[in-house]
Parts: sequence; structure tokens; C-alpha cells
Amino acid sequence: MKKPLCILLFVIIIAVLAGCGKANDTAPSEATRDTVSVTEKPTVATEAPTQAATVAVTQSPTQMVDATEEPQEIPPTQAEEVQQEKVLEMKIAGTPVTVAWEDNDAVAALKEYCRDQILTIPLSMYGGFEQVGSIGTTLPQNDVQTTTQSGDIVLYSGNQIVVFYGSNSWAYTRLGHITDKSQDELTSLLSNGDVSITLEY
Repeated sequence: MKKPLCILLFVIIIAVLAGCGKANDTAPSEATRDTVSVTEKPTVATEAPTQAATVAVTQSPTQMVDATEEPQEIPPTQAEEVQQEKVLEMKIAGTPVTVAWEDNDAVAALKEYCRDQILTIPLSMYGGFEQVGSIGTTLPQNDVQTTTQSGDIVLYSGNQIVVFYGSNSWAYTRLGHITDKSQDELTSLLSNGDVSITLEY
């Protein structure tokens, strides 16, 4: 009677011990799962801002490029416009001279006359102070009594151009003045025989 009872108690103790062992085995697993879930949440939280930042960085330059797709035309500056304007150029016996042309109807008509051609005008010495020659057309006159100086260019009788290297008083329409030659230089160009001038616009 005592022997079977001892065996029964032994079996019950073993069963109890086995049950405790199983409980201990599952407890670390749950603890481990809790630990994993705690560490995984920060990982997910840190990945989300990284993706958002990446999207913001990649989209921003694209928007900037779209805003500048259509280049704006830059209007020419005033200096470029002035440079593009044509100037009526004059040469005396092949020597270029700079002329400050008057702003009047006679000069406007002369420029228009020279627009499609290089106008060559033979000049003849006259009076020891000027060279005069026929333009080949009649220009508008606005004659005013004038005392000329070396370098003056005038219109005489509506169809004659006169270039001075001296002085004279008469009724002329002023055309312009040579600005880059001294009196001695103009005398050298104009006082040694008949010459020709060329006008090109």
C-alpha cells in the first residue's frame, strides 16, 4: 500500500516540475517578442522621416527647373542700339574723317540719297579757303548768313557741297563739321589741288 502511494507521489512531482519548466520556457519567448516589438517601432519611425525628406529633396529642384524653363529675352541696351545705327561716313582723297552731321532736312535727304550707293563727288579749289563740287541732286535749303571755319561742310545753291579749310561769309545751309582734323591737317588735305570726297551711308 505504501509503495504504490510513493510511486503516485513521485509521478505527481515529476508532472508538476515538467509543468513549471514549460511555463519558464514560454516566458522568455514572450519577453523576447516584447523586446523585439519595442526595438522595431523606432526603426519604422526613423525610416518614415527619411523617405519624406528624400521626396522633398528630389521634388524641390524639379519645381525650380520648371519655373525657369522659358528663358526671357533680354532687350538690347541703349549702347547696342546706338552701335547698330548707320553713320554717314566721309573720306577726303581716301582719308577717313569724322563728321558731326547737322540734324536737318538737308542732311536727312543726303543720307537717303547715299543709302544705296557710295557717292563720289569731285571737288575743285576755290578762293584759297574751300573746295566745292556738285552733289548730283538738289537738297532742301535752309540758308543762313554764316561765317565759316576750317572743317565746316555746307550746302550752297541747294546742289553744291563745300568743304572749308579756311573762312568765308555767305548764306549757306549747314551740313556738318569735321571734328578729328586740325586746321593744318585740313589745309594739307584740301589746299594742294583738286580732290574727291566719298560719302557712304
